[in-house]
Amino acid sequence: MTTKNEQFQKIWHLYEKDHAHLPTSAREAVEWGVQHGLVALPEIDPVDVLADQMARALRTEYKTDEHGRKYRVNHAVRVTKAGVQHTFWAIMGFAPREYMEKAFVQRREQIIGDCLQLKTDVDVYNDLNRDAEPIQMILDFTDDVAERQVWQSKGQEEAELNLVCST
Repeated sequence: MTTKNEQFQKIWHLYEKDHAHLPTSAREAVEWGVQHGLVALPEIDPVDVLADQMARALRTEYKTDEHGRKYRVNHAVRVTKAGVQHTFWAIMGFAPREYMEKAFVQRREQIIGDCLQLKTDVDVYNDLNRDAEPIQMILDFTDDVAERQVWQSKGQEEAELNLVCST
């Protein structure tokens, strides 16, 4: 029996082949799959829809501290209980230290996983295109993070200066 992901992958490959391997959106492929009877539109639980919208809203809430640093307010921790994954949310200023450690470790693990997959994808692309100049990918972000911190602090200083000058 195929998983939902495998079903979507099959639809994607059928659509992509039917449309001359041109880049497209997932939405177009799903619409095509529905039209061809390859997938049915799901029955929607409105509470699940609202919970997903709330999670997106929580993920995008930021504040600025007294030092001008923009930070994420709400943090998630994923926990699996009885084979079911649950996501718990907490506000940084109120969450216990152990919770925040777990949230930060999980986010770091996501970043490492993304970097590993990016490196693998670039390596495979370069192997498939040995005639072309290889794409180089630097995965040490130390300088990038430091540079963005400088730009963020300069942006905050400029905003404060503009506020003072406009009054």
